[in-house]
Amino acid sequence: MFIRTVAASFVLATPVAMASSFPDHAVTLIVPFSAGGPTDVVARHLAKAMEKSLKQTIVVENRPSAGGIVGVEKLLRSAADGYTLLIHNIGMSTVKSINPQLQFDPQKDFSYVGEVADVPMTLVGKRALQPKDFGSLRSYLQEHGKSINISNAGIGTASHLCALMLMSKLKLDMTMIPYKGAAPALTDLQGGQVDLLCDQITTTLSPIQANRVKSYGTTSRKRLDSLPNLPTLSEQGLKDFEINVWHAIYAPKGTPEPAIDRLSEALQAALADKQFTDSMFKLGAVPVSADRATPASLEQHLGSQISLWSPLIEQSSVYLK
Repeated sequence: MFIRTVAASFVLATPVAMASSFPDHAVTLIVPFSAGGPTDVVARHLAKAMEKSLKQTIVVENRPSAGGIVGVEKLLRSAADGYTLLIHNIGMSTVKSINPQLQFDPQKDFSYVGEVADVPMTLVGKRALQPKDFGSLRSYLQEHGKSINISNAGIGTASHLCALMLMSKLKLDMTMIPYKGAAPALTDLQGGQVDLLCDQITTTLSPIQANRVKSYGTTSRKRLDSLPNLPTLSEQGLKDFEINVWHAIYAPKGTPEPAIDRLSEALQAALADKQFTDSMFKLGAVPVSADRATPASLEQHLGSQISLWSPLIEQSSVYLK
């Protein structure tokens, strides 16, 4: 009886002990994209903010290649102890549809920590494009259809998804032109070689402010503080047209609940950190509310985003072979 009581007490005490001691050494945060990109920049600001709560160093490790798959697979091979994490963007909700042969399932093979920030997008056009606002652009697209081209940063990227949704909402086809990144797509737009681009505000803010492109609207729910005079596409008649390049934190499946709880707590503390929120504002990003920085919220959001994007991707017959 005494042995059973001691054993039971030990089992009950173990999670408590872990919760109080975790983490006791550095945490690694994998970024599955190149250094200097939007997700990497968010990750590095977030790491600094979360370190304050965790009282341990967070080492940002870039593992780019294959549209983020290499970084994800690195996480899946890591120990499920809370010391290796992954930050990923909206691509986590599209990766399976674009790559049906993948050996992992975003909804089954991870433990969730919480969401981090949304990066809204803007629809912009070349300076020589005739329409001056979205209302006239909509009519123009209906008239010219496939003769209008819309560039994107690559198949499966947020700008590609935005173009797919735009064509679906307007019930028309345009000529899609994929690039190897947002920078060359934007360069050709500013040079007049392509007509339209829908991309993250972190890419388009400077050209819009410098009047190097025509701006037609944002994909956010409400107007952006950084562009208060630019209407949303929703308020201009494109009902429920909302796309945010959301970022979130994942851990290997089976990570102990006390570690997940501690990480989520540190994430929520970071979202309340003024230095972090100010850095996000400068990027044009919007930190999520505390209720979204939870495992349950991330699980629900990921599922809804997969349901949103999978039909569009499958209908477009765009896969990475």
